[in-house]
Amino acid sequence: MRLFCTMCARGGSKGVAGKNGRVLLGKPLLAWSIAQARETGLFATIAFSSDSDALLDAAMDAGADLAVKRPDEMASDTAPKIPAIRHCLEQAMARTGQTPDIFVDLDVTSPLRLASDIVGAVELLRSSGARSVITGAAARRSPYFNLVEERRDGTVGLSKIADPPIVRRQDSPRCFDMNASIYVWNVAAFLEDSRVFYPDTRLFEMPEERSVDIDSEIDFALVELLLRKQQAQQGTSS
Repeated sequence: MRLFCTMCARGGSKGVAGKNGRVLLGKPLLAWSIAQARETGLFATIAFSSDSDALLDAAMDAGADLAVKRPDEMASDTAPKIPAIRHCLEQAMARTGQTPDIFVDLDVTSPLRLASDIVGAVELLRSSGARSVITGAAARRSPYFNLVEERRDGTVGLSKIADPPIVRRQDSPRCFDMNASIYVWNVAAFLEDSRVFYPDTRLFEMPEERSVDIDSEIDFALVELLLRKQQAQQGTSS
């Protein structure tokens, strides 16, 4: 079974300037995800997409197989990510002459994942037969009990109300925060209908300490701290 890996990173960022190429513990942020993809041993091709030539060069230096220039219309602040992922996948297929059965998209702003998380998410797709797998961590707030949303008139209420009502928190469905770390798709299903959620989508659970997505300077500092801790623990166990 052939697998591809895609990664998509814009040159611009409002939350953290130049974050995708910013140095994190001695190497560009994007290099962490490329190294994790390589470590799995799963992928025939790792394709990196960006509108930035500098990021494309950095990705190739970090071990990516293909540099895919993203069209400008897919690189604005308001552009959705799915078309960019599809463009990267189709370019990788065209340039390699190969069609994978499964592909994985890794968000370069989530460097705390382990290679084993990628392997686990892929195995869940294979074993379940689902069209897609996402990743997430257990939610801190339940929409059935303490997550509220504001209505148009300014009043607030619970985000989700069960029928019949759920009176004990432990009886409510498990809820998760998507961590935007790993997305796995069946290629045929994605090319037919490119989206994240299908009726059979599954979730691969990751711990909170590997689920921080960098979207602010505070996130960057927290990821650096957690990576240092992660590396220290790996050094101790080796």
